[in-house]
Amino acid sequence: METTSFLLLRLAIAISMFGHGLVRLPKLVSFSNWMVGSFENSMLPKIIITPFSYILPIAEFAIGLFLLLGIFTKPSLVAGAVVMLILLFGTSMIENWEAIPSQLIHIAFFALLLHFADYNSWAIDTLIKK
Repeated sequence: METTSFLLLRLAIAISMFGHGLVRLPKLVSFSNWMVGSFENSMLPKIIITPFSYILPIAEFAIGLFLLLGIFTKPSLVAGAVVMLILLFGTSMIENWEAIPSQLIHIAFFALLLHFADYNSWAIDTLIKK
């Protein structure tokens, strides 16, 4: 039963990350422009925000895809948590307090899954180990 619970949680966070990346990739330039505009009045310089705004959708998509497939699961969980921590910092810098609970929930999912990674039996990682 634990392996099924782990799978459901892994798929939930995977779909969220995959979906975020998937919808942003086709409109990468407009997403970047939106993000840079959101940070205009923050302490963070445009030279940092611009490259991050292009990397973020790719990272979300890749992390989500890896977690959907169950490949590179532990590194993907760590990468997902790091992405969310960066987003959490950025969200604080623009005082978008409404977005913080969602980001904290994502971080909690990543941490919980990483803690119980031994239950990751429905995954390509498991097939590779055999």
